[in-house]
This record gives sequence, C-alpha cells and structure tokens, in this order.
Amino acid sequence: MILGIHPYLRTNGNGKEAVAFYEQALEAENLGVQTYADLPDNPEFPLSEEAKNLVLHAQLRIGNTFLMISDTFPGQPFQVGTQVDVAVLLNDAGKAKEVFDKLLDGGEVVMPLQETPWSPSYGQVKDKFGITWQISTITEEHS
Repeated sequence: MILGIHPYLRTNGNGKEAVAFYEQALEAENLGVQTYADLPDNPEFPLSEEAKNLVLHAQLRIGNTFLMISDTFPGQPFQVGTQVDVAVLLNDAGKAKEVFDKLLDGGEVVMPLQETPWSPSYGQVKDKFGITWQISTITEEHS
C-alpha cells in the first residue's frame, strides 16, 4: 500500500541553507539532518573536511507529508532546476498566495498565481535553489 510520495531535493553544497529556508517557507518540522560525516569512514571513498559538512539526508514534515533533502555527493554532476519538480496542494487560496510569495523570495515566477480549470489559484515559482514548485488550491468546485 502506498502511503504517499516524498519529493527528494538534491542541492549543490547548500543543503543546510535549503533545510532552514524550507522550514520557514513551508512551516515545516525538521525531523533531522545527517551529514556525510555521520557515515562510517571508508578508505576507498575518503571525504574532505568540506564534504563531511554536506547534507547526506534531511527530512522535513509538512502537514502529513515529507520533504527530503540531500547535497549532491562531491564530484557528482549537478544541474540546477532539472532534478525535481514539486507540487504543493492547499485548500485555501490565501494560504496558497502566502506560500507562493515565501518560495518566491530570491526566486522567479514561472507562472503567476491564477484561476485555472482545475484550481481557483494555481501558479509556478522557481525558488532561489532552482527548484520549480507548483502551487495549487484544491476546492470541491475544482476537483
């Protein structure tokens, strides 16, 4: 039985900043952050001191869903904005605007919040980490 989906964001060395940002913007509960330093030492894959401070895994609770975050492993390729796209469903257009505006801090509007056939308030914003968020208000009239 599938209980839900959990988007996983890969950041490029700024995972700790991303965790703090999403905690504030999405009113998330931080369930924990592990760094690469928490891994057992492996002589085949030695880590620099800088790499040890990167986020290995972070989990945030947002309502009854989860968001996970990890820095890209040092030396692995990273392309901003193409690794994930996340949908946020809300039941109040005012709250949708609030979340949209918070995620917009340092980012850019992809599609302004507007009425669509499926939502009284839908829009897309690319945040300062290059993640595209789809903000959608769900109502009985638009479901």
